[in-house]
Amino acid sequence: MIIKEVSAHQILDSRKQPTIEVVVNGCKASAPSGKSTGKYETKPYNKSLKNSINQINSLTNLPNINSFSDLSKLEQHIKKQFKLKDAKQFGANSLFALESAILKALAKENKKRLWQIINQNAKKLPTPIGNAIGGGLHSSKFKTHPLFQEFLLIPKGISFKQKYKIMKSTYKKLKSILKSNKTNDEGALQTELNDEAVLSILQKFNDKINIGIDIASSSFYKNNKYSYNLSKLSQKEQIKHINELIKKYNLYYAEDPLQENDFQGFSKIIKSNCLIAGDDLTATHLNRLKKAIVNNSINAMIIKPNQNGSLIELAEIIKYCKKYNIKTILSHRSGETFDTSIADLAFAFQADFIKIGIATPYREAKLKRLVEIEKSISSR
Repeated sequence: MIIKEVSAHQILDSRKQPTIEVVVNGCKASAPSGKSTGKYETKPYNKSLKNSINQINSLTNLPNINSFSDLSKLEQHIKKQFKLKDAKQFGANSLFALESAILKALAKENKKRLWQIINQNAKKLPTPIGNAIGGGLHSSKFKTHPLFQEFLLIPKGISFKQKYKIMKSTYKKLKSILKSNKTNDEGALQTELNDEAVLSILQKFNDKINIGIDIASSSFYKNNKYSYNLSKLSQKEQIKHINELIKKYNLYYAEDPLQENDFQGFSKIIKSNCLIAGDDLTATHLNRLKKAIVNNSINAMIIKPNQNGSLIELAEIIKYCKKYNIKTILSHRSGETFDTSIADLAFAFQADFIKIGIATPYREAKLKRLVEIEKSISSR
């Protein structure tokens, strides 16, 4: 495919914050943006959003792209034109939006779906993970609120469509129980209840859902202590506390139970019946994933495409996860757009899960896209 047109401009995400949209041969792609950001993730832009837009608009002599692997030629070209040591210095949002738009254009030219350009033999749909109740940095409606950042629904259905329905109906019931119409940026319900009170409510739905939590420990780790409302826990005490919660509430999934540099501490969290996922710990980077594997820190990994930028490296990360039996979770950000590329990526890369929210139009667009994919492969 000859790239005839490339342009970039600013749009607003679901939080009304500026982000980037790229158009390639008439096909649009955009990048989300995160509120809860890890120290080790790739910078979203090269210096600034404005500078990144100008750089994309100044791209010249781009190579022909005829397959997913040809994106490596694009990255080499970017490094050369802008004298960068690594293509990710171009900016994670910029590179992700550009590469997604190119793949969409290639799919359109070949009369294929986006996922087919990456892996036309994909068969398995990921299981959705939905943020139902919010706390931590994503909670601002009440003075008192859960400390943990997300309370997650992981439905037990057979088909993706069935899992989607279970997730939505459970969310609706939780809304009635909490008597809350207040939601955060991701559409998660807001409450004044503490962490364990929320977990006790979620336990009532164990017949249809598994329970997950995003602890986001780095957000309340200060002066070598985990600062809870009434106490400050040492590393050893935090490990004990999380392990007790996993057992007491039969947790299926726990994300970032310790701060983002504690690879050794992660290794002491129970993994026999619970997925222990790295997010801030691994920051969607291959070198940090390798370190986590060496230390037996995780058995699952959050993968945010715009946290890295390079879809080539993303494919390598997922391949490495599968080699070492690390469950893969493609994830949205708090500031989303209507771009549904992540749904196609999750299916194409055969991710185990997709963490994409439940209730807002920005999140439902991705869920509905996966329902469409499931329908299309069923008929095929």
